[in-house]
Amino acid sequence: MASLFIQFSYLQMLDYLTTVAFLLIGVQEGNPFVRLLMESAPTPVAGLVLAKAIALGLGIVCWRREKAALLKRINWMFAALVVWNMTALIQAAARAPGV
Repeated sequence: MASLFIQFSYLQMLDYLTTVAFLLIGVQEGNPFVRLLMESAPTPVAGLVLAKAIALGLGIVCWRREKAALLKRINWMFAALVVWNMTALIQAAARAPGV
């Protein structure tokens, strides 16, 4: 069960990093809740950190309540999301001038 939470935490960090990369190239956050947090916070990154803190808190709840099936599904979803983000970043980089 702990390994599922470690995977969850790692995927949250990867999602954070890919979202920051999106922000740096001018892409807006797609999740309306996260976008609201980013717009309401002093800086977009502070809002993103708050969103990830909330996600980690929910992950801890799942872990403590031994919701392994739920954590597995969430991990698969975030793994797919990170692959999607990385693919979009690679495509954006390929279209950049000078590449």
